[in-house]
Amino acid sequence: MTQYPLYATAPKALEGILANEIRSLGGQNVKEKLAGVAFDGDLALAYRVCLWSRVANRIFLPLSSFEVKSQQDLYDGVKRINWFEHMKPDDSLAVSFSSKNSPAINNTHFGAQKVKDAIVDQMRAKFNKRPSVETERPSLRVNVYLHNDLAQLSLDLSGESLHKRGFRDVSIAAPIKENLAAAILLRAGWPAIAEQGGTLLDPMCGSGTMLLEGALIAADIAPGLQRDYFGFLGWKKHDAELWQGLLDEARQRREAGLAKLPTIVGFDQDRRTVATAVQHVENAGLSGKIHIEKRDIGDAAAAESWPKGLIACNPPYGERLGDEAETAALYRRFGEVLKQRFAGWLAAMIISDPELGFRFGIRSQKPITLFNGALECKLLRFNIEERVFFEPKAKSQQERAESIWRRAQAEQPDPQADMFGNRLRKNLKKLAKWAKQNNVHCYRLYDADLPEYAVAVDVYQGENTWVNVQEYESPKTIDPAKANQRLAGAMAEIPKVLEIPANQVFLKIRRKQKASDQYEKQGDSGRFQVVEEGGCKFWVNFEDYLDTGLFLDHRPMRLRIQQEAKGKRFLNLFAYTGSATVHAALGGAVASVTVDMSNTYLDWAKRNFELNGIRGDHKLVRADCPKWLAEQATAKTKPQFDLIFLDPPTFSNSKKMDEAFDIQNDHVALLKNAAALLAPGGVLYFSTNFRRFKLDREALAGLHFEDITAATIPDDFARDQKIHYCWRISR
Repeated sequence: MTQYPLYATAPKALEGILANEIRSLGGQNVKEKLAGVAFDGDLALAYRVCLWSRVANRIFLPLSSFEVKSQQDLYDGVKRINWFEHMKPDDSLAVSFSSKNSPAINNTHFGAQKVKDAIVDQMRAKFNKRPSVETERPSLRVNVYLHNDLAQLSLDLSGESLHKRGFRDVSIAAPIKENLAAAILLRAGWPAIAEQGGTLLDPMCGSGTMLLEGALIAADIAPGLQRDYFGFLGWKKHDAELWQGLLDEARQRREAGLAKLPTIVGFDQDRRTVATAVQHVENAGLSGKIHIEKRDIGDAAAAESWPKGLIACNPPYGERLGDEAETAALYRRFGEVLKQRFAGWLAAMIISDPELGFRFGIRSQKPITLFNGALECKLLRFNIEERVFFEPKAKSQQERAESIWRRAQAEQPDPQADMFGNRLRKNLKKLAKWAKQNNVHCYRLYDADLPEYAVAVDVYQGENTWVNVQEYESPKTIDPAKANQRLAGAMAEIPKVLEIPANQVFLKIRRKQKASDQYEKQGDSGRFQVVEEGGCKFWVNFEDYLDTGLFLDHRPMRLRIQQEAKGKRFLNLFAYTGSATVHAALGGAVASVTVDMSNTYLDWAKRNFELNGIRGDHKLVRADCPKWLAEQATAKTKPQFDLIFLDPPTFSNSKKMDEAFDIQNDHVALLKNAAALLAPGGVLYFSTNFRRFKLDREALAGLHFEDITAATIPDDFARDQKIHYCWRISR
């Protein structure tokens, strides 16, 4: 049988698992790449990987590679392939195109169009017929990846991502995808535990993803067995007899595997979620094989008949809420349940915040890095036995700040602190003048200008002058003692340079790549101060939260909204403390709707409204913004807005949301739904601070985008041109 070069993609950090899968299926010359695996094999192997891989996203069959230095080079390279070998003239076609560091083509929509044109033109010239374009389930899906000057042209044999097993209700998103859940179970040793008859328990099972993947692994069920679509099914070279033989074999293995399926159980506190999980189990043909019931984490316990085994789950993290203390308490309570009722079991938890993992009070094995969408997470694995139990006593931010302050008050906390002080004076001389000329009362004075002093220093001027200092987490290569010494030196210099009392300088630590940090509860002082911006007044808090209630980098955006709001209906989504709405209302907006999921921040927004005397048709709505938008966009009578501001978080899988949110994966639906609420001539402003964000213009082809990022980054943030991205969008 003909041997092909093949390529499989997988989520980041799963390349090793994927390579092992392919080797076990018979792949040759298997080589791990970034987010993928290259290998050789025949058509049977390609089919097997599509059918049996638990962690792959897509399987590609490369057809050719060629140099692209112009648009014409791309067109000609694609046209050199004899496409009649792969499809009929009246088949349907879809093209996916991506490029990296290509001077010739960097617009994905244009690149895909050029590839499509080459195929269609060839077919029309030969047969006077042309393939139709079908983005959903086409006969043939073509993929082109252009890196620098080299294009790789492939057929997508999977057709759509292989994490779609075929039994999930597509309208319900899971907090983790199926291939990540499978990877967690594989890394946690579930295959061996299942072989020995051990139990799998997910006490926060959600829609059942972990349980279903556990059952597929334990019963030797091919994860692609229930899919009714693969990219190769419409390919002219598809071998239907070969494929049918593989399906028959997989069905026989499923039958045999189900006979030895161990106990698999899931709990969840939400009745609707339990009903969804039960439906997914039924869709998978596993009714009676997986037990799911409504039960709170505090009531989780194993029946006497269940053999000890593995507890695996995806507890909540990435909260964009004001209840971080509540989440920490949940983890601590979970840890107590594990200690008291599950001694002798193993556990595996995926989390994004090591501090929350610490709250379990059980020492874990070495964490494994995984990625849930774009969010870096850690897989913690525990042996639940008394020798690794401890009482978590995390040092509070206030305690750490007091420790740093004591050091700062020493005579010479840091011999190089003068260097930091001099830079601060230089910045102050420039920015204080700029702030006065532009009537700016709150601004960033310093942002890690010197690598040795990795802090952000923000000045807030009101009744007094306050300084909010955020320490960026030091690299692992930096000695913690040295980092503390430098921080103490910086804290000693700040009140000297700004000539303010030390008790008006506040210190917080900002950990990188944590979706929850900006909303994390730090204290309970309840002390708020009033500052002004563009004629608006705002309550800010320097002690109780990592952020103060006012994102300074969005100052130009808020002022733009204020200037454009007169006579308009304004919608503020993921509104935080409602500052953009205050600007809109004082700018003359006739009505507004302010939506956020947190009661804490909606109460804060209400106080900001009252502080500015805002009355009338200005509503505060507590809701999950993506869900609220989807409901409004599909309502018979849609609300209409002339001006919309959309500034979502990068990621959240809050238990208060119906589904996980990932800005990269979910922005298309979010923007389509928001744009559906625009009145004629209306404008939507969309902003994100996700540095690796890529706007999918092709999927949003019906909207007009203007990149206004440069115009929305204020002078005091000029050192960091990627602090956020911003677009002006219209229909």
